[in-house]
This record gives sequence, structure tokens and C-alpha cells, in this order.
Amino acid sequence: MNRFAANPLLQARRFSLKPLFYLLPAFLVIGFIYIYPVVEVCRFSLLDFLKTPRQFVGFRNYGLVFQDERFYQSLFHNVLLLLNVPIMSTIALVLAVVINDHVHGWKVYRSLVLTPYVMPIVAIGFAMSNFFSLNGGFNQILAMVGLGFIKKQWIVDPSWALPTIAAVIIWRQTGFGVILFLARLSSMPEEIIEAARIDGAGWWRRFRKIIIPELGTVIEFFVTLNIIVMLSQIFAFVFVMTNGGPGYKTWITEFYIYKEAFHYNRMGHATVAAVILLIITVIFIIISYRYREKLAEEY
Repeated sequence: MNRFAANPLLQARRFSLKPLFYLLPAFLVIGFIYIYPVVEVCRFSLLDFLKTPRQFVGFRNYGLVFQDERFYQSLFHNVLLLLNVPIMSTIALVLAVVINDHVHGWKVYRSLVLTPYVMPIVAIGFAMSNFFSLNGGFNQILAMVGLGFIKKQWIVDPSWALPTIAAVIIWRQTGFGVILFLARLSSMPEEIIEAARIDGAGWWRRFRKIIIPELGTVIEFFVTLNIIVMLSQIFAFVFVMTNGGPGYKTWITEFYIYKEAFHYNRMGHATVAAVILLIITVIFIIISYRYREKLAEEY
């Protein structure tokens, strides 16, 4: 007699490889699209591309990149741009709550805040380059309200070029957050908010004690997404608006990788920067998830 048939416990423990064959195509596709490029970038960072055939040089490329002041400056600019994340998250959350209260013209406001997000970044970059130029719309607005004495070429001024790019990024990304938060708010039972209002809870108390906890997972997703954006998806803004200038004042890590790879023909340095950026991005994502867990415990 088959021992598996005689013993139900052993029969339950029997392992079948059949389900794995159904999952194998998906694993292969995921591995080819996501895992293989990462492995290749890590491998390239250990090679010398200036020699034929390429030679293995170990961590020499890493040492050279860590000695490059431009790399640290580019990475520091990415860190500064991370300050955009809490700003745009707060703005998006407040706008979503206000629009969700169905103020007069709320449908128009909803469309207006989403419009920048669906526009191509290249088009936004060119438009904002003109808007923040010396004779652009922003300086004209300042002149109309009596602040013409502070007008300048915002994207050329070394002190204001990076903050100007940051403002454009906030303007574009906030709309996506508003739509995300509105989608979650629309699914919340109205009885919860109404009960809190009847109990005398003011707008701020309802916002802090009810709305934020209810939107916790959506806020986590939006924050994590924008951490990734600030670290590795803002090349187009810099390239179109300032091309890294003035000097190195708007270089970010992506732009450093682009310059090293295609202008200076130092592919080894570029892949090293890409690996470091990947590691930093993963670390920030882990930190954001840990913070979300603590926030969930508090509420």
C-alpha cells in the first residue's frame, strides 16, 4: 500500500512541482526585465570600458567615483529635492480634503490640479523655462503686485536654479496626489465624518484623527513613489530647463550618470553611480515603510 495514501498527514505534506511550471514564464519575464539589467549594471561597474577587451578592475571605479566632488554635489542635490516630498504630500492632502467637501466649482479645480501631471515633462520644461526667464510670466506677475525689484532669471541664478526646478516638480506631482487622495476619500463612509462633526470635532481634529489614518496606506504609496521620483526620475526636468547649469548647480545623480556615460565616455563611473543610486533608493524606501508602520501603530 502507498504510504502517502495510508497516512493523510504525509499525503498533505507531499510537494508538487506542477504549480511552479505555471509560474515559470512569469518568473522568466520578471527576471529578464528587472533582475537581469540590475545584475549587468553591477557587473559593468567592476569593468574597465576603456580597454579592449574589457578588463575586470574590481572596485577601482568605485574609488574614483568617491573621489569625484561632482558626484557628491549631484547626490546632495537629490537629497535636497527630497524635501519636496513632505511639501507636495501636504499640499495634495489639503487640496484633496477641500475639493472633497464639494466647494463651488470643485470639478473644475479637480481637473486643473491634474492637468500638469498628464502633460509631457519636456513640454513643461520648455514652458517653465520661458515662464521663469527675465521677461517671463513670473517676473511680470511680480511687477504687477509691486515686487518687480526682486525679479531675476530664476533658472540661471545659481542660488535659485535648483529651488525653481523643485517648485516645478511640486506643481506637476501634486495633482497625482490629489487624485489618489480623492479616490480614497470618496470611498470613505460619510457617516464617520458626519458623526465626528456632530460630536463637535472641528476641521483640524477631523483631519488629524480621522482623515489621515484612513488615508494612511495611500499616503504611504504617494510618499514612496515620490521618493523614487526625487532620486531617479527628474533627469528630464534638469536636462530641459537648465542642462545642469549654471555650472554644476543643478546636477543631480541621473545627470551625472548621463554626463559620465555619453559625454566623458566613462561607462564604468556611470554604472557605479547607478548602483549607488539604486542602493540609496532602496534604503529610503525601507525607511519610509518602517515609518509608516510606526505611524499606523500610533493611530
